[in-house]
Amino acid sequence: MSKLLQGDCLELMGQIPDGSVDMVLTSPPYDNMRDYGKDFSKWGPRIWGPCLDHITRVLKDGGVCVWIVGDATIKRSETGTSFRQAIYAKDKCGLNLHDTMIWSKGSFAFPSQTRYHQTFEYMFVFTKGRPTFNSIKDRRNKCKRMGGSGGRNKDGTRRLDSKSAGGKLEEYGQRFNIWECPIGGGHSYSGALDHPAIFPLPLANDHIISWSNTGDTILDPFMGSGTTGVACKSLGREFIGIELDAEYFKAASQRIADIAEKQE
Repeated sequence: MSKLLQGDCLELMGQIPDGSVDMVLTSPPYDNMRDYGKDFSKWGPRIWGPCLDHITRVLKDGGVCVWIVGDATIKRSETGTSFRQAIYAKDKCGLNLHDTMIWSKGSFAFPSQTRYHQTFEYMFVFTKGRPTFNSIKDRRNKCKRMGGSGGRNKDGTRRLDSKSAGGKLEEYGQRFNIWECPIGGGHSYSGALDHPAIFPLPLANDHIISWSNTGDTILDPFMGSGTTGVACKSLGREFIGIELDAEYFKAASQRIADIAEKQE
């Protein structure tokens, strides 16, 4: 089941009961890096701060928020807005900064002459207590057997784990926290939707699989093209989507409905 709401997320999230959401997966319109055809001059802490407050309130104990952001470069300096949001969520909202993941896109939109090309975005994983975690193991192990090292002690001396030494490794191990997922090339929606930053479906799928279970409720307060909702439909999750722009809301609603129809 999907509940789609058109309007201001700060107003509409107020209608969501406390502790009723298992996971939030969203990518806010950070730093005006994209032209959404609207005036986002008011975008800033006055919006993302209360949004994170609401997210903290509606998350269940053990809930997870995956907050995907990047920074614009203004006056020759990156804004650092992403870090401010992460610190706000941790210090003001009381969420745990469980993991700072990287989305490696493998391409760039704005070439630079004075710095290396920007090809990644942050994926902050905030948690409210101990989270659900369904490990994805699709990284091929280079070695066939485990070594004997167990890391280092606080004084710098090596700590050996003799129990694991020589043990046979599985062919595939748990993936790292840098995820490679290109934009386009079949990874984005190719329907009649003119949106400047369509979220890759595989990225949404993998986060939902990792941090939630079948039947859980997922919220996206910045629904945009509706990718989170499409992933939820495919993976058996309940979905709440909020979108301010009426045209994007209409197109995303149709996109989610099309998936639901195919499953019938």
